[in-house]
Amino acid sequence: MSRFKELLKNQDYLILHGPLGTELERQGYNVNGKLWSAKYLIKKPEIIEKIHETYTINGCDIITSSSYQATIPGLIDYGLSESEAEDIIRLSVKLAKSARDKAWGTLSDEERSKRPYPLISGDIGPYAAYLADGSEYTGKYEISKKALKSFHRQRIALLMDEGVDLLAVETIPNFTEVQAIAEILAEDYPDVESYFSFTTQDGVNIFDGTPIKEVAAFCDKYDQILAMGINCSAPTIFETALKEFAQVTKKPLVAYPSSGEQYDAETQTWKKATVSTTSLLDYAKQWHELGVKIVGGCCRTNPEDIKSLYQGL
Repeated sequence: MSRFKELLKNQDYLILHGPLGTELERQGYNVNGKLWSAKYLIKKPEIIEKIHETYTINGCDIITSSSYQATIPGLIDYGLSESEAEDIIRLSVKLAKSARDKAWGTLSDEERSKRPYPLISGDIGPYAAYLADGSEYTGKYEISKKALKSFHRQRIALLMDEGVDLLAVETIPNFTEVQAIAEILAEDYPDVESYFSFTTQDGVNIFDGTPIKEVAAFCDKYDQILAMGINCSAPTIFETALKEFAQVTKKPLVAYPSSGEQYDAETQTWKKATVSTTSLLDYAKQWHELGVKIVGGCCRTNPEDIKSLYQGL
């Protein structure tokens, strides 16, 4: 049994790494532009590694590589050669592993005995992240399944070659893309394990309009997809969405909301949301009753939120 499968079976919760892009922004780094956080893999990789360390010390069980926005076409558009782009994607895993080792070494024997040794997930963001036009929140991009497979296949190969424990296929707004990535795994990497996570505005459909129940039924057929759920959506709609999943699948569910603020793709800024009186920790406890095992925070949450989940769960 793989460590990911074993931990899903034996742990009540697995806590995810938090966001990179908005955490860089919170620390004063400019993440505007098509590469978003991935440009710091090129400009200042040590700050990426430091953020990984902080999340690990604060209690995350799954460290996510900084490859969400790092794609071969995107890095080439930035001015890198294809081989340099490949090296940057590989670097995203190397930084996560190095940060894990450094952070783990700072913990006492007692602290380590209470936690599983963290897994490394290779982050697969949507084609929308390459477009960098906010279409993670619409799912409206015109591209064939064949072209989507070509887009995703090379990055998946690089992440797997670097020895990630699983793939985190996240923030997917488009059902054709769900199918394309699942088929790549089935065709090329039959032993690879993953979780798939989607975006929704209404809690009933993913952003391209495909019903969550249809997406869940599709993912339920793939043994390589060990868990599924929602991320980077307002926390107030998660209960509705998770109930949609639970009607179709018995697989563990995934939930890591944004802060609730809305992203304006045109200005590349965040609009304040109504302040919720429910904490991320309280939400996580509620969602556990609906089948959630993998929890965390997405955009505009921070390392303190991850620490609160670790201490509270």
